[in-house]
Amino acid sequence: MDFLFTIAGFLVGFVIGMTGVGGGSLMTPILVLGFSIPPAIAVGTDLLYAAITKSVGVFAHHKHGNIKWKVVALLSMGSIPASFCSIFVIKQLNNASINYDGLILSTLSFAMILTAIFLIFRNQWHKLSKNEHFAFVQILHKKFTKPFTIFAGILIGTLVTFSSVGAGVIGAAFLFFLYPKYRTIEIVATDLAHAIPITAIAGIGHANLGTVDYILLFSLIVGSLPGIYLGSQVGNLIPDKIMRTLLASMLLIIGVLLIL
Repeated sequence: MDFLFTIAGFLVGFVIGMTGVGGGSLMTPILVLGFSIPPAIAVGTDLLYAAITKSVGVFAHHKHGNIKWKVVALLSMGSIPASFCSIFVIKQLNNASINYDGLILSTLSFAMILTAIFLIFRNQWHKLSKNEHFAFVQILHKKFTKPFTIFAGILIGTLVTFSSVGAGVIGAAFLFFLYPKYRTIEIVATDLAHAIPITAIAGIGHANLGTVDYILLFSLIVGSLPGIYLGSQVGNLIPDKIMRTLLASMLLIIGVLLIL
């Protein structure tokens, strides 16, 4: 077990504990840029890391009835087939000995910048979703909520499988817009419940391709658990707007660095 990886796990866990987001958005780029881990290994390992760490919170949310399982099912109708298709594409590229690191890095940078934008404009996005004076919003909520939820699942499943990013902030952004009457805790819980199967499926797919480092995975988990706990304690002391601005700025910078 590499102690530096444990420290990285602690730092990312600390951010997750403070903000509720940042797992895939930070872990994969830290592994790629900070430790020169091959992108495919970083993504595959981070997916299993996410599936394990996120599962801890689902039990409590289910106990309190915060999870909208019908929405989870609709998202999964899109995300699970999309994840399998993405794994198939990666497998074909792998079998053809085609280096797909560039594809992974491009998808990762796009997902991170999109995540940062959603973080910055989250409140405005939420207000727009509740404004039924816009014809598009009105029609969407009356007739097309279900198909757009499935479409959101397709996008999330693809992004997550290729980059390990998308099952957090991006998923929540779609849910806020499509289901404005849900409480914030219900959106967060539903998004979290959907993230577990999709990260697990994508992670297992990567494991079958040999792009998971289990020693690295164990080191990250050992560090992240105390990090999440301490971060959750500190998070109560810092205003949400400040935390979101700092995290969004960090994601934008890392996203640009990955492009470069």
